[in-house]
Amino acid sequence: MQSASPSPERATGPVRPVDAPQFSAAAPVIHASPPGPSYIPPFGLRTVIGALGMLLAVHVAGFNEHVTEIGLSDIRGAMHIGHDEGTWLIAIYEAFNIAAMAFTPWFYMTFSIYRFSIFMTAAMALLSIPAPFMPDVTSLCILRGFQGLTAGCLPPVLMTVMLKYLPPEIRVFGIGGYAMSATFGPNLGLPLEAFWFEDAGWHWLYWEIIPLAALSVAMMAYGLPRDPVHLERFEKFNWFGILTGLPAICSLVIVLYQGDRLDWFRSPVITGLTFWGVAAFIVFVINEAFHPSPYFRVQYWKSRNIQASLLSLVGILAICALMGDIPATYLEAVRGYRPIQAAPVSLVVALPQLLMLPLIAAICNSRKVDCRYVLAGGMLCLAGAAWLGTWLTSDWVRDNFYPLQILQVFGQPMTVIPTLMLATLAMGPADGPFISGMVNMLKGLANAVAFALFSALTRRREQYHSTMLLDHHGTHGLALQGMGNPISGQLSGTSPDAAHVARNSLQVFHTYVHEQALVLALNDIYFVLIWVCLGYAALNLVLPHRVFPPRPPSSAAPVG
Repeated sequence: MQSASPSPERATGPVRPVDAPQFSAAAPVIHASPPGPSYIPPFGLRTVIGALGMLLAVHVAGFNEHVTEIGLSDIRGAMHIGHDEGTWLIAIYEAFNIAAMAFTPWFYMTFSIYRFSIFMTAAMALLSIPAPFMPDVTSLCILRGFQGLTAGCLPPVLMTVMLKYLPPEIRVFGIGGYAMSATFGPNLGLPLEAFWFEDAGWHWLYWEIIPLAALSVAMMAYGLPRDPVHLERFEKFNWFGILTGLPAICSLVIVLYQGDRLDWFRSPVITGLTFWGVAAFIVFVINEAFHPSPYFRVQYWKSRNIQASLLSLVGILAICALMGDIPATYLEAVRGYRPIQAAPVSLVVALPQLLMLPLIAAICNSRKVDCRYVLAGGMLCLAGAAWLGTWLTSDWVRDNFYPLQILQVFGQPMTVIPTLMLATLAMGPADGPFISGMVNMLKGLANAVAFALFSALTRRREQYHSTMLLDHHGTHGLALQGMGNPISGQLSGTSPDAAHVARNSLQVFHTYVHEQALVLALNDIYFVLIWVCLGYAALNLVLPHRVFPPRPPSSAAPVG
């Protein structure tokens, strides 16, 4: 990590060195090449304001992603965009958003956190202004691609700010603040979409980020240290890495978002993107392993904690995303809810995070608490929520999901914060930029994996259950013939034409079959999630070594 030189107006007091983290005796430690001394300005209110501004900027980027994704049907209707074209808006945005996370640390180390963060936040907000006025889908996709690129640059900076500028005794609370981008922000997307569309108009699904982005820029301009620019780093710029890594990551993300719609490898587009994406990514990883100025260090995967925590992070965030998608899909497809009617289900998870995240961070900040057991407890909460979800029927309404959501209120922060602790607290100060890009890229990739899994599982299981229900009806339909046809009986008074009534009865029957097939498919996903959660709970008790919350250098590390 580059040395941070405080601005003249902030150099009123002694600076404190960046401390080295405390490690358990068993935990392997991997460091970057030995850095020179790194200094940060004294911790105070100004630093807090800057860090909160960075946190707000990341939430703004998340709102820009989730609000437009949830409100895509409303945007398509207003801009006369077809369904298939609309899916590319999401895929291209997410592709550049995730790819940017991998390369961001090199650029903020070069241009400084202060300048880089303000520029990217302002650019993201400014790009939203012309979005509703784009003349066609192609131009809108290009615009959203650039906006995804700017939004993806912000989460890695937040992780570095929380780990670098906060003193050791509250650094775990900084990790909790970063975890808000994975628990609080995504669950707030649905309520915000409902508010802006219903009360302000569809244009504000794009423009809603502008006021908060302006506030975050002002807070960062006031509070973040003005580090020097290091343009000499371009002498060792990893051109080959970015030319292979950027298209590789974009290709693989597009495969995950478009694969199910295009029927996976039966599509030449998906086949080509997968082949060239995997080939380019392998070349990119080999280049990163030997390049003197890599974007992230492949050698970190030798650490047992890094392996366990990063793989767990992908799985946990995918589980949380799936558990958020199921109620939204059910309430929209079966009950016909609009986003404003389904919003309370998401708010039940989102709002308590403002209390739960600091509480879980305080628990994990105690050296008497092993964060691995907190993680296992959180996975059990998520498994319990999935078990309750297996009772889903077509009679459920919004209120039936509240017990599941309450368990997720506890489960999400109890899993995300310990996982981030296991990934980051076993690293040295100079490792921050190299691990932040890797963590955030995998964090974004988890959403793409969840999208692909949900699409594939829902379609396959719905087709299976639909086939079984129709087969059962065809085999045993005559057994209840003496009881009459209740659907035709209710529709007989709507038209004197018997053929018209028969067609309507058949349509209603197929609607019932579709609803039941979807409910059974969602039940199957809940059942799978139970075992996945239990598996992660067991693995994280065995695989990672224990890490201790950081303390000032004068504090003695506990033994054993």
